[in-house]
Formats: sequence, C-alpha cells, structure tokens
Amino acid sequence: MAKKYNEVTPEILEQFKAIVPGKVYAGEEINSDYFHDEMPIYGKGAPEVVIEATTTEDIAAIVKVCCENSLPVIPRGAGTGLTGAAVAVDGGVMIDMSKMNKILGYDLENFVVRVEPGVLLNDLAEDAQKQGLLYPPDPGEKFATLGGNVSTNAGGMRAVKYGCTRDYVRAMTVVLPTGEIVKLGATVSKTSTGYSLLNLMIGSEGTLCIATKLRMRVIPQPKVSYTLLVPYPSLEQCVGTVPKFINSDLNPTAIEYMPKSLLDDAAQYLNKIMPHRTADSYLILMFDGSSVEDVERRCDDAAQICLDNGAEDVFLCNTDERKEAVWTVRGAALEALKASTTDMDECDIVVPRNRIADFSRFADTKMEETGIRISIQGHAGDGNMHIQLMRDDMEKKLFEERCPKLMEELYAQAKTMGGQVSGEHGIGHARVGALETFMGPQMIALYQAIKNAFDEKHILNPGKVIR
Repeated sequence: MAKKYNEVTPEILEQFKAIVPGKVYAGEEINSDYFHDEMPIYGKGAPEVVIEATTTEDIAAIVKVCCENSLPVIPRGAGTGLTGAAVAVDGGVMIDMSKMNKILGYDLENFVVRVEPGVLLNDLAEDAQKQGLLYPPDPGEKFATLGGNVSTNAGGMRAVKYGCTRDYVRAMTVVLPTGEIVKLGATVSKTSTGYSLLNLMIGSEGTLCIATKLRMRVIPQPKVSYTLLVPYPSLEQCVGTVPKFINSDLNPTAIEYMPKSLLDDAAQYLNKIMPHRTADSYLILMFDGSSVEDVERRCDDAAQICLDNGAEDVFLCNTDERKEAVWTVRGAALEALKASTTDMDECDIVVPRNRIADFSRFADTKMEETGIRISIQGHAGDGNMHIQLMRDDMEKKLFEERCPKLMEELYAQAKTMGGQVSGEHGIGHARVGALETFMGPQMIALYQAIKNAFDEKHILNPGKVIR
C-alpha cells in the first residue's frame, strides 16, 4: 500500500546534527554509492540524508525524530545486497551502520560472541579462528556485514551441515520504529518463552526493527577440512548424487555445484588453475572434523559414492593452496558473470534438492525460447540455486521487455515444484511482486498485519518485502 511521507526540512536536519555532530550528510554531500546496492539494475534511489551512526542511542534518537515527522528510515550496512533492500526508494533518511564494527567480546563458556551489526563476516571469521572457534555461516560475499546477514537470514556454502544465520543468533538489541530500544532473545540454548520475536526479526530486511547489537553462537573450530572436486558428464548425474550424501552418515559440510561454463568463467576471471575443466558439471564437496583419519575416511566413502554414480574422477584437495583455489573460484561466480556480460538480472530460487536438475532443464528451454543466456549454480545440498540472466549483446530494450516475463516463468516453475522465491538473498524491493504472486493474498495480508503492528506509519525500509 502506498504511503505518503514528509520531506526533511532544515529544522529536522538540525535535529539530526545535534544528535550526531559531524556525521550528517545531505544533498550533494551524499556519495552516490549510497544510491544503489550490488545490483544497480534494480534501480537507484537517493536518500535526502545519510547519517553515520555509532551507538544504539544515536539510532534510537534518529528513528524517534523520523517517526514524529513521518520520514522513511533505511538501515544500511556494506551495501552488498542483491535485491535493493538497502536502497532509498522513497527518499528519506539512510542510517549508515558500517562504522558500528566492533567485536565486543566472547563468552567462551557459552560459546557466544557479542558484535555490532557493522562487523564484516570476514573479520568475525578470522577473529573467531584466532580463538580456536568457528562462526559457521558462510555466505559468498565475505565482506557483507553481520547485520545484513541477519536481516536476510543469509545461508551460504556450509548451510547443509551447519544451518543458516538464523541458527546462530542468540539475542539482539533492536530499535523499533517508534525509537524504543528493546532486547530480544537470551544467551541460552533453547527457549519456550512467549512468541519468538527474535526469529520474526531475523530475515525481516530492516522493515520491523534496526538491530544494533548481536549475540551470535560460535562453535569449536574443526581441526581438519578437506575438499573434493568431482567432474560429471551430465547435470542429472551430478545433482543426482546429492541425496546419497544426505542419506548417509558422511555429514558433508558443503555440497556445491557448478556447470563447466561457469567454472571456466570464474577460473579465467581469477586466473586460477583448476585440477579439471572439461566435464559438463561439477560437484564441490567439503568435509570437516576432529581428526585426519575421520575426514579421510569420509572423503574416501564420498569418492566411492561419486564414482558409483557416474563421476568421471574425484580430485582431493587437502592442502590450503588447493582448497583455496577451488573455493575462491566458486566464490567468484557472480563477479565472473558480471564481467562476462553487458547487463544482468539475478535471483536465488530454492527448490527441493531432488528437483534441481528438472528446474535447470526447464531453464534451458526458456533460454532457447528467449535468447537470454541463463547461468545456474549454487547450493546442491539445500536446493538453493543462484540464477543469472545475462543480456550479452541483446538490445537493451528487448532484454528489459523479456527479462521480467522470464523471471515470472522461473518463479512459477519453482512454485509448482514446491520451491520458494528466495533461499537467502531476501525480497528487497526487486522481488516484492514475485512474493505477492507466489504467496497469494491471504499470506500477504498476514505480512501486512505484522508490519502494521510494529510499524504503523510504515517508516522502516518502506517498499521492501511488502508494499
């Protein structure tokens, strides 16, 4: 539903400057990087004001002013999102939280780390490792903020064993749309205490609250980690092997798949030498554990499963150099595709694991019909597919005409297969229409009721997730 917002007046601007002196930017002072996220194809939006916040109290005071004056508020971290969730589509006030980047300390008895939302995923991963700990969520974008990961419930490559970001949030301090500060959750392993508002906030993309402090679960660092690169002659054989691992006692940490074309693009983009680059499709498997003997045994068993199900070979990567080469290539898939084309649209549909090949073949037929190049790769272990539509040399107007219809058909096919709109990237404003079609009016009405209960004026990240 459309909402009418006010503009930032000179008087309101002075109120912001009194709250955070020297950290308020307006008009031409605002860097244009704030106008878009990692996918500018979803449009740009200029906030009227950008404020660098560094404390919970600052954010609460800013939000209170915005609530009193009916001003949109857009929380922003590193801006690495892929759905326009951190874009100011209605102007208003953008709160830059990237300077709230302190790791506040570890509770080693309860395996919890306290962090501010601007901490980068890569920084926490490295710091936890120094403590002999592992923060398991491993999204492809290592320089996203933890606040952004929480806001979209980011998953990543290790989700098949360890779960998504939601599984590691123990508690958070949040600012509500009224400017009130509340604490959700607790440093406990389980709870059956009232409504789980903590889980409601996780994945809400800044539309219900702004998280300002986080308590995240960590685990002991596995002592050993090996990777297998497995070439297959066909996609069906490649992803058809996945249920064999899921139904075994091998407990893989990650199960990724890439088509040859994308492996080539990423390896060339990074100038990396891969052990094998001539098969149709590839599985990338990771196994970790407490001893070399245990991990080697599981790798041997996994290799036999792969060979029994049509794999051409199995390459063991048990040195840091070999593992880094494989996983760096996997992580560079999106950037490699961007570099290979003139323009691109993207989504991260998720379907049941056993329907990945069926969905990919459906996409192949659509690629032939539309002339739009489609690349699909992703998390074979949980059915989350990263799908890119490339313009290449197609006329821009024609691409813009065909792309939305193609996206509609991909989402419709996912729905018939029991899938979902997004596995980890979220809805933002780019996928609002897809969510409405996918979920139907009854579910959307429930979403709107939740939004109204928390944010009556609809000032928090308007236009995202729901209209």
